[in-house]
Amino acid sequence: MDYKGTGGRSDQVAEETAKDRIQRIDAYGFERPKDFDYTSYEEFYSRYLAVLVRRAMKWSKLLQRNNGVEKSLKVKRYIRKGIPNEHRALIWMIVSGAQAEMDLNPGYYHKLLEGEKNDRLVDAVLTDMNRTFPDNVQFRRTSNPCLQQALYNVLVAYGHHNKNVGYCQGMNFITGYLILITRDEEKSFWLLDALINRILPDYYSPEMMGLKTDQEVLGELVRMKIPAVADLMDKLGVMWTLVVSRWFICLFIDILPVETVLRIWDCLFYEGSKILFRVALTLIKQQQARILEAKNFPDVCDKFKEIIKGPFVMECHTFMQKIFGEPGSLSMKTINKLRETCSARLA
Repeated sequence: MDYKGTGGRSDQVAEETAKDRIQRIDAYGFERPKDFDYTSYEEFYSRYLAVLVRRAMKWSKLLQRNNGVEKSLKVKRYIRKGIPNEHRALIWMIVSGAQAEMDLNPGYYHKLLEGEKNDRLVDAVLTDMNRTFPDNVQFRRTSNPCLQQALYNVLVAYGHHNKNVGYCQGMNFITGYLILITRDEEKSFWLLDALINRILPDYYSPEMMGLKTDQEVLGELVRMKIPAVADLMDKLGVMWTLVVSRWFICLFIDILPVETVLRIWDCLFYEGSKILFRVALTLIKQQQARILEAKNFPDVCDKFKEIIKGPFVMECHTFMQKIFGEPGSLSMKTINKLRETCSARLA
């Protein structure tokens, strides 16, 4: 009897069964890719569901007590373990300072929408409308409601609010995620402002100096913590910006699975940009053996595409535990010192 053949068939049956049970479109409106591993996802989600139920109960208790989200070790711990989706918009707004800004500026967002528009800005935003999440049913023109209008409004309003930044690619994807979570244009606007103005300064300015600096900082952190990979990059003459720029500019959107990105953002809004380095270092350290197999520049690019796939990144709860252990200690003091050095080098 051909047991190998039987095993292969049973795997195929399991995959088909999982595919029947799991919807083709996820909870956020994204179509699952053709090569989506339904069986692994079902195994992961059956475990993760228990975590979600437990966290939801704990968050509900916390929020019953005076909106309990003032900065504290307990709140930090809760956020690292994940914010339930039903509370995400509220918590992001409070911990990022976006709620305070919105309260201080009542009606400001709507005034921006009603004001005179810059034609170049409008054209730039319109150009990217259909390119934003073509795999998400909620952003299609045929959808009712279609989130493209909300996306357009927030981006145009923000471009007039922050004329130094205006609009640049990457902001459309970030704003799209904010709208999916908040279901509210004004809240999305103020969260976008929190990211661009305070959490990630100079990432989206015309020179993108903050973004360029942080890519160099990652290179220095890799040199300190994963020297074999840094040596390989030096030897092959590969610049970090060529392999990680999209990680930083899109804050891991379209790089990692949606739920993993949202868990990263939970921490980003509370703890700041340090989280992006923790995620990047964990991906590189976890997969360094694979990266070190690279023999040339195209190999390196292929390896960096491989390390963002598979169960390790899909299992968001375990992944988030790893990012706070795997890279070791990482203080803002160290990051800011490296930023000074790298920024001077780029100037």
